[in-house]
Amino acid sequence: MVQITKPPAPEPLAPRSAPTSADVARLAGVSRATVSYVLNNTSAVRISEPTRRRVHDAARELGYVPHAAARSLRAGHSRTVLMPAPSFPAGPLYSRFLDELQGALGRLDYTVVQYGSVGLRGDEAARAWAELRPVAVLVPGSGPGPHGVEILKRSGARAVVTLGHEAVEGAHALLMDHAIVGHSAVRHLHDRGRRRIGVVVPAEDGLEVFSAPRLAGARRAVRDTDATVTELPLAYDEGAAARLAARWDALGLDAVFAYNDEYAMLLMRALQDEGVRVPADTAVIGADDLMLGRLLRPRLSTVHLELPSGRDLAALVDRAVHDPGAAPERHEVLGAAVVHRESS
Repeated sequence: MVQITKPPAPEPLAPRSAPTSADVARLAGVSRATVSYVLNNTSAVRISEPTRRRVHDAARELGYVPHAAARSLRAGHSRTVLMPAPSFPAGPLYSRFLDELQGALGRLDYTVVQYGSVGLRGDEAARAWAELRPVAVLVPGSGPGPHGVEILKRSGARAVVTLGHEAVEGAHALLMDHAIVGHSAVRHLHDRGRRRIGVVVPAEDGLEVFSAPRLAGARRAVRDTDATVTELPLAYDEGAAARLAARWDALGLDAVFAYNDEYAMLLMRALQDEGVRVPADTAVIGADDLMLGRLLRPRLSTVHLELPSGRDLAALVDRAVHDPGAAPERHEVLGAAVVHRESS
């Protein structure tokens, strides 16, 4: 009988230790201080370009990644900018703005972290954000109240910036009053001879922060005139648009500001399916100036929005981080201009 002896199982490999800045320094032939200056983009010390290349090449070869917490300890604060997820559906225009902002902050050596905070509001949300110890928080909408801003500042946030229609005590504010959008659209329709104007109000949760001021601006545009504004609740759904279009004759409207381009495209197709001629029977205008609106027939009139520059907002964050005691800045940043095309 032959006895077969199983070979011993191989010992598990010891975990490889993470490369350190000392390893990078040895491979690049420089000091650890030089590695720190190069990888932290320190501008106060002049480092030659060949030396910078050697340090970056060594870091890539070793797979070295700077330790964010250690950098924060050395600097006395983190480089993390927290951006809570908006409570409203983010469209393509807002997404482009966020991309530009994140790129601008990255070039200033900040790390942008988007935070999903579904269900959190006010001070509760502020406490959740504070746990991450960000150096700055950019809040879409008015966000937390003054007490929430204080919670964030006590946790080490040097800048709290809100992007909404009203300022919050203690926070920097980029003020975006969407009434100008509704006012511009309806004023355009009125100037082109329309007098019975509908204004779409989306049924989607979260959009009332934009739709309410747009409706108010629309009403203000025809105040003391012979024109009327009719509120039109509408879900973003083909069936809902078809039902609204089916009673269009009964509504007696000769124009509609459809909240934005997406709702305008939805409603315009439903109106055309009902035999309503655009713009002969009903003029249509949207907002956001999306490319798809230019591809429709008739081409969609729209309100082009000028959002704040991501580069300017990043510069505001950087100023606040370096001077946290400065008085909060307030900037009105939303511009609106009508782009007239065939649908109105």
